[in-house]
Amino acid sequence: MIELAAAFAVAGAASNAVGTAFQRKAASASSRGGLRLLMELVHRPFWVIGMAGVVCAALFQSLALVNGPLALVQPLFILELPFALLVAAPLMHRRLPRSGWWGVGGCVAGLAVLLVAAAPHGATDSAPLVRWIPALCLCVGAMAAAVLFAGRGRPPARRAALLAAASAIGNALTAALLKSASGTFADQGFTAFLRSWQTYGFALAGVASVLLLENALQAGPLAAAQPALTIGDAVVSLTLGIVLFDERIRTGWWLVPEACGALLIVAGVLVLSRAVQRIVVLPAPAEERHMAT
Repeated sequence: MIELAAAFAVAGAASNAVGTAFQRKAASASSRGGLRLLMELVHRPFWVIGMAGVVCAALFQSLALVNGPLALVQPLFILELPFALLVAAPLMHRRLPRSGWWGVGGCVAGLAVLLVAAAPHGATDSAPLVRWIPALCLCVGAMAAAVLFAGRGRPPARRAALLAAASAIGNALTAALLKSASGTFADQGFTAFLRSWQTYGFALAGVASVLLLENALQAGPLAAAQPALTIGDAVVSLTLGIVLFDERIRTGWWLVPEACGALLIVAGVLVLSRAVQRIVVLPAPAEERHMAT
């Protein structure tokens, strides 16, 4: 079941990366905004493909969380970043600098070392309310504090990092609630799923996370936002998995390779975040230039 959960998580990361890349491709060809932009995008094949990718990602994530621990599934979604670059670069006619590929390698290698050393195991699908209440209070309180300290007038890099950290906490909380709701659906059916408070909780947390992410990307440089988003999601997910679902990781001397893997991921994300800002724009084919005009 662990292998199945890992496969679904990787498929979810890839699907979400494809969905994001194709949605950005569709939106980049339009100068409209608001509702008019949405009405235009629904008629574009690229946008439809992007939405299909997002829907598939949600399904894959649910299947991964039903079959494996949160501490395994959410860190694997770090792969969405290199997947997105691999898909978006040729799709948007961009060329990633050589340093970017070193960043991709660092992320993948660090994630492999971390997960092999940690070997997350021992997951349940549900948690008693006595565990949910403090977890919800701490997560929501941390998100609110990050938003408060990221008020206008702060340096752009600090605002971006704080808002991204709040989004990361929201992503981890969304995944924990989704795991519980998916377990209810698998064990008791669709009616019980609709009656579960976790179902509506993960919807609200997911919307809040997306809004915080959009504000983080608007507030400051990607190099400040992406590390907080990527690392924060993995760390908070690991903590919630242990606290809520009795998940365990290996300790003792295994902490040394786990720390090395985490440092490799941090370094890879930092390199990627800086490389993205130096992407080379390639000339678009004549057909696409004609469609844009």
